[in-house]
Amino acid sequence: AELINCADAICVSCVEEEAQFRRLYGDPQGEIEIIAPGVEHAFFAPGDRSGARAALELPDDVPVLLFVGRIQPLKGPDVAIRALHALGRPDALLLIVGGASGSDGDIEVDRAHHLVDELGLHDQVRFVPPQPHHILSTYYRSADVVVVPSRSESFGLVALEAAACGIPVVASAVGGLLSLVDHDETGFLIHDRDPVHFAKAVARILDEPLLAAQMALASSQRAKRYTWGFAAARLRRLYADLTARQLVLGH
Repeated sequence: AELINCADAICVSCVEEEAQFRRLYGDPQGEIEIIAPGVEHAFFAPGDRSGARAALELPDDVPVLLFVGRIQPLKGPDVAIRALHALGRPDALLLIVGGASGSDGDIEVDRAHHLVDELGLHDQVRFVPPQPHHILSTYYRSADVVVVPSRSESFGLVALEAAACGIPVVASAVGGLLSLVDHDETGFLIHDRDPVHFAKAVARILDEPLLAAQMALASSQRAKRYTWGFAAARLRRLYADLTARQLVLGH
């Protein structure tokens, strides 16, 4: 709180994060500036799904769901696993790309594996360690849908990367995901943590090829507005403004 009172500017990534900031701290003396992160479009762009699956040695004729993120309760990998179970399609695959996080990370990874075994999904879930961007983009392109069941999300870079690759997203209706996913247009927003609701949204994308194609196009077009060049320009302008305005006095 002391730092906030001394700050001339506070950067947030989206309007939802700004609203949360104001709820927690009130209106600061400095300006709140929304500067969204970007996505590296040289890596994350639409591509050939069959080629991506061939590169990853995945079957070309099965539904593929993708979860990308740290294996921790906040990111909700258990919801993704339970959604696969609720989907009820023995040919569907769920790829979980990410690693342990925090002091209890290994415990959470074990829990995820145990849940897979408990639900009888051993042949349908593949755990993949974290990947560099140039390979991670291939995982996005291989997927029919990306699942982002986070409990909270200040921005939601995974949803943006998926959109840049033209992949529909089924995400929790929280935080920055509310800004990144246009419900019924680029994906679906789920307002609770019920895996059945995630599964129903995933099923719509899988069962309606025309809808999926429309979402893919809308997603990639929408993602083009998020670039690191634009973020850098906003930040540079903010620094320029700070040199011309009366600054906040420290306490």
